Amino acid sequence: MRIALRPLLRYQLVVDLVAAGLFGLIAIVLELQPGDIGGNLGAVLFVALLAAAFAFRRLHPGVGLALAWAGAIAQMAFLRSPTPTDVVIFAVLYGTAAYGSRRVFWAGLASSVGGAVVVTVYLIVRGGAEVYHPQDAFAVLAVLLSSGFAFLLSWVTGALVRTAARASANARAQRAAEEATVAEQERVRIARDMHDVVAHSLAVVIAQADGARYAAAQDPAAATQALSTISSTARAALTDVRLLLTQLRHSQADGPQPALADVETLYAQVRAAGVELHTMVDPGPGVEPPAAVQLALYRILQEALTNALRHGVDRRVSVRFAWHPERVELSVRNRRAAGAAPTTGGHGVIGMRERAQLAGGTLSAQPEGEDFVVRATLPIGTSS
Repeated sequence: MRIALRPLLRYQLVVDLVAAGLFGLIAIVLELQPGDIGGNLGAVLFVALLAAAFAFRRLHPGVGLALAWAGAIAQMAFLRSPTPTDVVIFAVLYGTAAYGSRRVFWAGLASSVGGAVVVTVYLIVRGGAEVYHPQDAFAVLAVLLSSGFAFLLSWVTGALVRTAARASANARAQRAAEEATVAEQERVRIARDMHDVVAHSLAVVIAQADGARYAAAQDPAAATQALSTISSTARAALTDVRLLLTQLRHSQADGPQPALADVETLYAQVRAAGVELHTMVDPGPGVEPPAAVQLALYRILQEALTNALRHGVDRRVSVRFAWHPERVELSVRNRRAAGAAPTTGGHGVIGMRERAQLAGGTLSAQPEGEDFVVRATLPIGTSS
């Protein structure tokens, strides 16, 4: 049968073995009596078992407890008196509660109670005492309670250390889980920003490149203008991507954080890609919304326009903002191809929905008749 040892650091193992060896040497000097050959043989056996129990108290508390019981039995078999060597028993009981398995833990408790009874009975038998008088019964009770208290105190101390260690381990695990969750959320946020930046910019670049290819033969000026738009869009996307990569390397760095003031630039990029864009703001904003709301609105609008540029059957897109005292509503509508599948669960739609939810709002993206409509409602927290 293989004994499973607790993993100890090298220095802990060395300290336990050296301490057990020193204890054995000191104990054997105290226990040996000149000329008492039989008693000295019992002393050697008794000390050897308790020294081994001391060595195993952390390495394998169950083995340590068994060796401690064997040492106690050897002590009683040779009718030896209690000595300072017995202090090892307290260390072993502490180890069963602090380091032992569940079975060893409860075996330590049973040994504390049973050991007190055994000690009391042994002292009575060894002393030849007969309990006839009330004062003798009181003495027996005193021995039972005092030994039981000492054993249980060692075991309870180990149990408290065990509880504190588990609480500390649970706290570390909880902190690690929280840090992993925060890191995962940050990775998701960065991935969402990367998707929004790259997808939109590439959609504009592709649309301009296709337009320039067809217009180059008839209108070189249009091709030149398209190439200029491609260049500026790609440069802006490269800057944003560099910021995002910097943020991946250094979490304290700020990524691209556009606001509603940048919406006109976004409109210009989309119109330069050949989109017939109609915008309306009714009613207009009364106060400046929070930065988180502005960022969410910008990214949702950017992704919705990108999807319209990719999947729209024609180049007509309408955008409407409606600012109310307590909320803002955004809708982006474009004509979808006849018979097109209602794909509403892509990464872009998921990202838009997550942004709306993080800002405390809602988002829907679904076909309505011949159109595909994205609707977002976000609270702006100005209601009285």
